[in-house]
Amino acid sequence: MAANLTAQNAYKQNSVTTASPGELTLMLYNGCLKFLHKAKLAIQEKNIQEKNTNLIKAQAIISELMATLNMDIEVSKNMFALYEYINHRLVEANIKNDIALIEEVEGLVTEFRDTWKEVIRINRQQQFGQGNTGQI
Repeated sequence: MAANLTAQNAYKQNSVTTASPGELTLMLYNGCLKFLHKAKLAIQEKNIQEKNTNLIKAQAIISELMATLNMDIEVSKNMFALYEYINHRLVEANIKNDIALIEEVEGLVTEFRDTWKEVIRINRQQQFGQGNTGQI
């Protein structure tokens, strides 16, 4: 079991160190969604500490996404405002133990993630040609 866990950790570490900036952003969105899901389950199970831990992790990811924005680009200013809104909603969800607020954030983060996936797909098509994903 320990060897399997070590192999999984090595795989995860390698995935992060070899990922492109776009893939890292996608990983952040997916991680945020994972923590939001865990927070909802924790509220349902009345595990306040687990809820708090996972919402703080989701906030940390949103803060990282905010920090990586290029504020010279107009759309980044809009994204910054949306990320601020999400962070505010996460704080509110944590205080109120409100699953509906978490679901609202999940919807926004899912939209951002899905849009980002499409951007990566389009970039790969342009980089490697139509129909070829660049895989050998």
